[in-house]
Amino acid sequence: MARKVTAVLGAAIMAAGTFVALAPTVSAAPVDTMHTALQRDLGLTSAEATVRLADEATASRADRTIRKRLGHRFGGSWYDAATGSLVVGATDPASARTARAAGAEVRMVTRSEATLDKLKARLDANRAAVPASVIGWHVDVTTNSIVVSVRPNALADAHRFARASGVPMQAVRVQASTEAPRPLIDVVGGNAYYIGSGTRCSIGFSVNGGFITAGHCGRRGATTSQPSGTFSGSSFPGDDMAYVAVSSGNTMIAAVNNYNGGRVAVAGSQDAPVGSSICRSGSTTGWHCGTIQARNSTVNYPEGSVYGLIRTTVCAEPGDSGGSAISGNQAQGVTSGGSGNCRTGGTTYFQPVNEILQTYGRTLLTSGGGGNPPDPADCDGASATYTGSLSSGGQQAQPNGSYYYSSSSGGHLGCLTGPSGTDFDLYLQKWNGSTWQTVASGTTPAASERVTYTGTAGYYRWIVHAYSGSGSYSLATGRP
Repeated sequence: MARKVTAVLGAAIMAAGTFVALAPTVSAAPVDTMHTALQRDLGLTSAEATVRLADEATASRADRTIRKRLGHRFGGSWYDAATGSLVVGATDPASARTARAAGAEVRMVTRSEATLDKLKARLDANRAAVPASVIGWHVDVTTNSIVVSVRPNALADAHRFARASGVPMQAVRVQASTEAPRPLIDVVGGNAYYIGSGTRCSIGFSVNGGFITAGHCGRRGATTSQPSGTFSGSSFPGDDMAYVAVSSGNTMIAAVNNYNGGRVAVAGSQDAPVGSSICRSGSTTGWHCGTIQARNSTVNYPEGSVYGLIRTTVCAEPGDSGGSAISGNQAQGVTSGGSGNCRTGGTTYFQPVNEILQTYGRTLLTSGGGGNPPDPADCDGASATYTGSLSSGGQQAQPNGSYYYSSSSGGHLGCLTGPSGTDFDLYLQKWNGSTWQTVASGTTPAASERVTYTGTAGYYRWIVHAYSGSGSYSLATGRP
């Protein structure tokens, strides 16, 4: 179940999770720093935690491959802890065969994931008609339905709201709930930062130029301290996301505080399947773990609805807002809000990281060094451009079939533009003395990719891979 490129590029490209530790305090193996929390919060033994993290990493790689191959026929996916495998919803026999061939278990479903997302969008669009008794709604891939959560004594309100939104009732499951979600803002979570005269929230993840966090923590223009900066973008409700540009002199580190005397290195932001474990960092309650229940969840806070959140079983409390949530070494989201607490348990929602990065044109800092990599927006920082042509399944090394030498530490940038309608991927590799090792990659289903990496001096090369489709491409690059 290794990702598609393993067979194509052989030993030259390693697993997507390969990374270089930031410093001795940054764990090179997330399993070591997550064991205690997974055992405590999921009731696992040390051996079970090790196996689970390894199985989830395998499932995540398979999930990415199967999503690409099935396209609009993809019926959702989730990690099954009982079997330690990825389960894929298949909408027809052909897609079922494809999923099984990639190593997944299969469940035949009626609706594709895209169809479920469209149905949920109808509920989102009817925000003016949401009854006060409706807590929220989300796509539940495990039941191939839309779940609407509502107060126990108001089930009929959820049915009326769904019908009024134009969602067929056979696609809806109404669920009674006592949740009372609210933004978690009172005290600092993760590494602290302060807004204005003293309000505290949590740093989510380091990005080029600053960090991302929850939108309800501060409005655009608000100033911060420890680190000093300014909210350059903020959205709440609707979304719960913000980008804080920090002042010079602050050092951004691609890691998460595990509240056990160390840090977990951030290697990327690949979405983990539903059912995967997820851990959250916050200074109010420290480091806690749970599982992902759903993606594309809507929650109705007193301030208004927020859409597209990750729903989890992780506990959180006021003050954990904005803090980072991570699965393995892959960034997942920043803490938005929830209900319950870390004594009796609860439900916590996270704003997805990749949506924040896209909205504000930011790039996640990944393990390989501190500092700010080049800004990839419009490929600013590129100093050279290379072109080539590939047939489907082919690959080429750049620059010009060779490699380049970087004499100092700093940021590497690659902006790949492939033919319309194709799926071209981009990899940055570094020579480790005996083989080429992949240190950063862009592997979305799109024709174009942007990759940044902050690394030490050494020999590097770019690999362009035509996963599907053929044609000419251009690659703009920058180096320290």
